[in-house]
Amino acid sequence: QVQLVESGGGLVQPGGSLRLSCVASGSDFSIDDMGWYRQAPGKERDFVTSITKGGRMLYADSVKGRFTISRDNAKNTVYLQMNSLKPEDTAVYYCFAAVRTMYSLYERWGQGTQVTVSS
Repeated sequence: QVQLVESGGGLVQPGGSLRLSCVASGSDFSIDDMGWYRQAPGKERDFVTSITKGGRMLYADSVKGRFTISRDNAKNTVYLQMNSLKPEDTAVYYCFAAVRTMYSLYERWGQGTQVTVSS
């Protein structure tokens, strides 16, 4: 089974930056799309950004111009550079990956990493 492990969350002041990472591990797999969702307290999980294996990116309007997604296919890793952070960016950030094996295509989620933007 493929597992996703996120890192890089924490507490940051408004206007600050954080970089999240998510590594996929396992055997005999490849990854199509990767990306991030987030869930604030009392709210639904919302799409943040995604990137295809070929590098095509999508962003939620709320993060355009501030967040940048990238990936290293050789390392099965996706990154999220978050700049100009706002209090409303506070949430648990979840990594996802569309995992392809010889017999199936399925979605895998990480355990989440907390991002808190506060002075």
